[in-house]
Amino acid sequence: MPSSSSSSAQAARQRLAEQLRRMRQGARISGVRFAELAGWQDSSNVSKIERGMRPASADHVRLWCRICGASRQRTEELLAEQAAVARMWISYQQLNRGGLTAAQKSVREEYEQLRLARSYQNTVIPGLLQTRRYTEAALRQVCVEQGVTADDLAGAVAERMDRQRVLRRVDARWWFVMEEDVLWYRPFAVEIHRAQLAHLLTVMRLPTVRLGVIPRSADRRNVSPAESFDVTDTELVTVELTSGYLSVTVPEEIAMYLRAWERLSALAVHGKPAAALIERALRGLAGQDGV
Repeated sequence: MPSSSSSSAQAARQRLAEQLRRMRQGARISGVRFAELAGWQDSSNVSKIERGMRPASADHVRLWCRICGASRQRTEELLAEQAAVARMWISYQQLNRGGLTAAQKSVREEYEQLRLARSYQNTVIPGLLQTRRYTEAALRQVCVEQGVTADDLAGAVAERMDRQRVLRRVDARWWFVMEEDVLWYRPFAVEIHRAQLAHLLTVMRLPTVRLGVIPRSADRRNVSPAESFDVTDTELVTVELTSGYLSVTVPEEIAMYLRAWERLSALAVHGKPAAALIERALRGLAGQDGV
């Protein structure tokens, strides 16, 4: 698991590693002796895993528990913790291993069960607010950047479009905040952006949707742009990094993201002022054709 700007994943890995180290020490087994019992020629593997320098796999946890004589209950507890740590970080290679469509379907249940979604974006239009052509272009770009084949691109786009039905769930609310610059980014053809901006003006009128735009002219003192992130209720934060997705589940860190959301949301304009910024970006496309 690569290091990230958040300490959540690393802290969770360190907690698991520390428990393995204490279990070995409690069993009065030296690192060298442990390596011998594990059939390892290099005893430094023990230190690397117990210091969190190398992620502990489920097989590692079973090995530690077997050699140290841990109870079945303790083994199950540590395996559950290891699984939780592993879920905190998923690389794009892992996510897309089963294809783009499967990757999109993997999050469907989360969208169908949440009650409040908060999304801050400083680079792209949020997925739930995208048009079909914008989504297709964005996923095609993902394929290029991540070296993924686009064989099932149509299926992935269809899944994303079908997911947007959740915006009409009467028992859920969908709050979005984006930087004004996102409205002006032009990674795709002009006609795609023109249709996308027009779509924002429509979807922002849904009763379950609250769309805010942070003007370029906003007073940013003490409120710097953050990395894009999504908050699911108050239980999960997901952050899209360059090489994969980070899931934050530590309550203290979730609270930090919620405070960041409040600061950023306070800078945003909503309703007619937000629509005016979108319309201004639309006017900026006037007379432009092609790519």
